Amino acid sequence: MTTRAPERPGVNIIPINGKAPRIHDTAFIAPGCTIIGDVEIGAGSSVWYNCVLRADVFSIRIGERTNVQDGSILHCDPPRPGDPDGCPLVIGDDVLIGHMAMVHGCTIADRGFVGLGAIVMNKAVVGSDAMLAAGAMLTERKVMGARELWAGRPAVKMKDLSEAAIMGMRAGVMHYAENAKVHAAAVAAAL
Repeated sequence: MTTRAPERPGVNIIPINGKAPRIHDTAFIAPGCTIIGDVEIGAGSSVWYNCVLRADVFSIRIGERTNVQDGSILHCDPPRPGDPDGCPLVIGDDVLIGHMAMVHGCTIADRGFVGLGAIVMNKAVVGSDAMLAAGAMLTERKVMGARELWAGRPAVKMKDLSEAAIMGMRAGVMHYAENAKVHAAAVAAAL
């Protein structure tokens, strides 16, 4: 892991409160992103153009091969009276987070999917191989089971996902992992 790499042009990496982002060398962070504080990003993951990951008050953990697509906002809440555990943001491996999503103090299990413009609130859980539909809002403490599709504002369970839908999400993870390499090369060539 590295905290500030010269090969990340146009990325704002900001230590705060004694904590600096830790970004795996193989992760792609697109220009225009701002990554603040106690953030950890795993191998092969990607954070796309103009995302903000702000871990100024607690932690953000992102696993391997996960992608956070353009314009998404990730944040967390600290421990406080009545909530000693706080609301860290924990994102597993092989997760897809769609463009303009807002993901706050929640847990997204391995292979979870958060659709375009969706909102996931404090202490909510997106289960493994589960999909939160585009534009949906998963409210505080709601828990999506594995392989479920939830939609709406507030989100409710619509159905269990088919094997084809799950394979489609896995193909999306592979696509973003490969596309990140193409973009990393294009950014490096533009220097």
